[in-house]
Amino acid sequence: MFTLNKKMYRDLFRLKAQVLAIALVIASGTANLVMFVSAIEMLEETGQAYYERYRFADIFANVKRAPERLKLRISNISGVQTVETRITKLATLEVDGFTEPVLGQLISFPDIGQPKLNRLALRQGRYLAPGRNDEVIVSEPFAEKHKLVPGDTLKVILNGQKRPVKVVGIALSPEYVYAIAPGALMPDDKRYGIIWMGRRALASAYDLEEAFNDVVLSLLRGAKTEQVLAELDSLLAPFGGTGALERKDQISNWFLQSEIEQQKAMAMILPTIFLAAAAFLSNMILARLIAIDRDEIGLMKAFGYHNWDVGWLYVKMVALMATPGILLGWSVGYALAIWMASMYGEYFKFPFLLQQPSITIFIISGGISLAAALLGTLTSVRKAILLPPAEAMRPPVPTAYSRSKLLGSILAVSFDQPTRMIFRHFLRWPVRTALSAFGVGLGIAVLIIALFWNDSVGHMIRTYFIDAQHQDVTVVLNQEQKKTVLPEFSRMPGVLMTEAQRVVDVRFKAGPIERRGSLIGIKPDARLSLVYDAKGKVLEVPESGIVLSTMLAKLINVKVGDMLEVEVLEGRRPVLRLPITRLFETYIGTPAYIHLKALAREMREADMINVVHLRADPLRMTALYKELRDTPGVASVSLREAAVTTFRDTLNKTIMVFISFFTMFAAALTFGTVYNTARISLSERQRELATLRVLGASRMTISYILLGEVALLTMIALPLGSILGYALAGLMVVAFETELYRIPFVISPSSYGMASSFGIAVTVVSALWVRRNLDRLDLIAVLKTRD
Repeated sequence: MFTLNKKMYRDLFRLKAQVLAIALVIASGTANLVMFVSAIEMLEETGQAYYERYRFADIFANVKRAPERLKLRISNISGVQTVETRITKLATLEVDGFTEPVLGQLISFPDIGQPKLNRLALRQGRYLAPGRNDEVIVSEPFAEKHKLVPGDTLKVILNGQKRPVKVVGIALSPEYVYAIAPGALMPDDKRYGIIWMGRRALASAYDLEEAFNDVVLSLLRGAKTEQVLAELDSLLAPFGGTGALERKDQISNWFLQSEIEQQKAMAMILPTIFLAAAAFLSNMILARLIAIDRDEIGLMKAFGYHNWDVGWLYVKMVALMATPGILLGWSVGYALAIWMASMYGEYFKFPFLLQQPSITIFIISGGISLAAALLGTLTSVRKAILLPPAEAMRPPVPTAYSRSKLLGSILAVSFDQPTRMIFRHFLRWPVRTALSAFGVGLGIAVLIIALFWNDSVGHMIRTYFIDAQHQDVTVVLNQEQKKTVLPEFSRMPGVLMTEAQRVVDVRFKAGPIERRGSLIGIKPDARLSLVYDAKGKVLEVPESGIVLSTMLAKLINVKVGDMLEVEVLEGRRPVLRLPITRLFETYIGTPAYIHLKALAREMREADMINVVHLRADPLRMTALYKELRDTPGVASVSLREAAVTTFRDTLNKTIMVFISFFTMFAAALTFGTVYNTARISLSERQRELATLRVLGASRMTISYILLGEVALLTMIALPLGSILGYALAGLMVVAFETELYRIPFVISPSSYGMASSFGIAVTVVSALWVRRNLDRLDLIAVLKTRD
C-alpha cells in the first residue's frame, strides 16, 4: 500500500489547483452547516440559561383590576409554583433633547427586594430604594439610545400627571429580550422603553392600592398548562381578564423562537446546495483521473493488487480531497457562528452569550461533507474496480462521432471551424455539460436568493406602510371613548385629517380551533388606514360580516361563507357569530376587520373608539407632539415614518450581512465549477490543441476554442441559474412563512441582472486562470503522450 499511497499523493499534488477549488466548495457547505446550527445552539442555550437564571415566568395574564386577595386563590391552582401580581401601564415619557413621542411600559417593582419572577439583570447602578417613589430603573437599550446613565432624570406622565423621576439603575429582563411596542413590528428603542417603578408609586397614581392588573406564574414540573390556563381565566374573567398566555405565546419569547425556527430552515437549504455541487465536482475530477490512469490501473491489477486495493486508493483520494474543505469549513463556520450569535445576542438583548457549540455538529458536518464527496464519486470508483486488467492496458475506444445532417449543416453554414469544435465537444459530453451548467447556475441562484430578500423587504414596505397607510400619526387612547372626541384632535396644531377605529381583543373560534387576536372596527370609506389587499386592491368593509386576512383564515381553517365565532375579551364579553364575507392578502400580521357601526351594534354600545389616525402638516409636527404629550387619555403615540425607518434599518442590517455571506459562497461555488470544468477540458484536449498549434493555429485560436466552451457553458448557466434562483426563492418564501409576516415573492429584473453579471465576472476570472496553462503548453511532450 505504500506504493499506492505514494501514487495518490503525487496525483493530488498534480491536481492541487482543482483540489483547492473543490475544497472551497466543500468548505462553503460545511461552513454554512456549522454556522447556522452552531448559532442556533448558542441562541437556544443562551436563551434557556437566561430564562432559568432570571426566573422567566411560564404564564402571563392581564386584568382590568383585581383585588390582591385573589392571589391566594390563584396560588391554589393545581400545578402553580409561584404567583406574582404586578401593576403594568403604558405611559408617555419626556426625554431631554428628544421631541418625538416616547412610549414607556411601566412595570411595578417590589418595594422590598427583587421580583420573584422575571428578575432583572442589573447592568449599571442599583435597585430601587425602599419608600422612594421618584426612582426608576430603565431598560438598557432605551438608556443607550438616549445616553441615559444612573443619576439622569426623565419625566413620566402618570395618569395625566407629569412627574420627574430619577434613573438609579439600568437593567435587562428575560421578559423583554425583544422589546416591541404594542402594535409595532420591530423594536424601536429610541421611542419605546421599559421602566420599572416602585409598586406603591404606581398603585397611588392609578388607584390600584391592594389591587393588581397583571399577574405572572411559574409552574411545577409536569403541570398541565392547559388546565392551569383554563382555571386562571375562570378566576380572572369577572375582573376583566383578557385571557392568559403561556410562555410560548408571550410576544418577546415568540419572536425569539420564530427567529430560531427560520435559521433552522436556512440550515436545511443552503448547505444542501453546496454539498451537492461538491459531489458533482468530485465526480468530475475522479472520472477524468481514472480515465487517464487506465493503464496504471491495469498494471496495478496485473501485479497482484486486488480490486479492493484499487477502489480503496481512490476512496482515500476523495477523502483527502474533501479534508481541507472540511477543516476550512469548520474554522470559517465556527468564526461565523460566533459572529452571528453575537449579532443576535445584541439584537435580542441577552446579558451574556454562551459560545460553546457542541462538538457533535462538527462531527456531523464533516461526515455529511465527506459522504457527499464520496457519493458523488461512487460511479467512477466502481468503474475503476470493475475494469479488467487487459482492457485497462489498451487505449480507450475513441469517441464515436456521427454526422447529423440537420445540425451538421447548420453548424457548417453558421460557424467557422473552431466554433464547430466547441459545439462538437459539448455534444460529445452532454451529461457533463448539463451538470457543469447546473453547478454554475447554482452559484448564480445563491446570489439571487440573497438579492431576493432586498427586493421582498422593499415590496413589503411599499405595500404595508405606503399603499395601505396614509396617516402620519396613530394615537391609542387609554380606554374607549365616544366618537365625539374626534373634533378635539382635529383642532390640534397641524392636523389636516382624522380617522377613528375601535380595536378589541378577541378570541376567534372555528370548531376546536381557537386563536387570540384583535378585531378592528373601521369606517367603510376609510382614507388613512385602509383594508389593503397585497394584490393591489383597496377593500371596502361590508355593513355586516367580517373580513379576514388569508393567513388568519389559514390558521383557523375557515373560508368565505363560513360562520365564525368571535368571543370579545373585554366589556360585557359578548360572543359574536359573524359570516366571513371576504379574505385579503397581507404580508404582515393577521388582521380582521368589521364595519365600525356593526361592531358597536354587536357589542351593544354607542359609537366608541380607542384609536385615532391623524394626517398632519410636516412643518407643525413638533407642536403636535407636544400637544399630544399633554393630552389626558392618550396612552401612546406612534409615527408612521419612524416605523418605516426602524423596519427598514433593522432588516437591511441583517440582509446586507447575509448578502455578503452569500456572495462569498456563490463566488466559491461558481469559481470551483468553472475552473474544474475548464481544467478537465484542457486535460482532455491538450493533444488536440497542441496539434493545432503545430499546424499553424495561433494562441488566440486555441484560447478561443478552450475559453469558448466556458463562454457557452456560462450562456447556458445564466438562464438555468435564474430559474433555479426563482425556485429556491419560492422555497424560502414557504419556509419563512410565520404568523407575524410573510415574505412577498418578488424578484426584480435588476437582481437577475446583478446575479448574472456576478456569475460572468467570476467565470472570466476562473477561465483566465486556466488560460495561463495554454501559454505553458509543452507541444513536444504533449504530442508524445499516448491517448
